[in-house]
Amino acid sequence: MSGAAVVVDARGLRCPLPVIRLARAADGAAPGTLLQVLATDPAAEHDVPAWARMRGHRVVGSERDGDTLRITVELGPPAAARS
Repeated sequence: MSGAAVVVDARGLRCPLPVIRLARAADGAAPGTLLQVLATDPAAEHDVPAWARMRGHRVVGSERDGDTLRITVELGPPAAARS
């Protein structure tokens, strides 16, 4: 894992926008980068981990602070490297 997480603030956005914002933040980021998604849409609790699994990344933390869900994803290798 590397340093501080890049925050993806998706509070107030509904599905599928939190995952779209996460995907944009991940695009071109180095493996090992931590992305921390802040979301208030209950669907993000399932959608973000599902996206991470499908893309070869992993969820390394998840917590709730009031209405805000904070999910931390560690980026894995690019898809071409996993083939």
